[in-house]
Amino acid sequence: MPDQDIPVNRSGQLERHVVLVAPEVHWNTGNIGRTCLGAGAHLHLVRPLGFSLDGKQVKRAGLDYWDKVSLKVWDDFDTFLSEMKPGDNEVAVLTKTADRLIWEMPSPRRYFLVFGSETRGLPVSILEAYRHVAYRIPITDDIRCLNLSTAAGIALYHSLQPV
Repeated sequence: MPDQDIPVNRSGQLERHVVLVAPEVHWNTGNIGRTCLGAGAHLHLVRPLGFSLDGKQVKRAGLDYWDKVSLKVWDDFDTFLSEMKPGDNEVAVLTKTADRLIWEMPSPRRYFLVFGSETRGLPVSILEAYRHVAYRIPITDDIRCLNLSTAAGIALYHSLQPV
């Protein structure tokens, strides 16, 4: 069975969470939701959102899978932290300004992959608090950055690899 290829929480192995802080583009969020569903991961959205979750654009981007996505919306990052209580070794912040590459990320059983918005990235407060667990996806100088949904997919599937 295909889902046996992915070491997700259902099998008692890995638990993955993708956290989007202030996402702005509905189709990126929909695509990330679809990727989370395919990888057996949870999706967390931290307000403010640049779109309505009731909008048909998000549902269209997630196709007919959106209602199956394990989704939680948070009013702010501090509330997310206090409720989910990720350990310091359970967080990876993804930013193009990080010194370390994603190939250096550990693979704990429970892991939160935190991404910023499409145009502003992560708030300075989050970057400063989590600089020691910040990673970047290598890209050439020919582009400014990867699309958020592409970056989330790369990091999520990489995090599922055994170290």
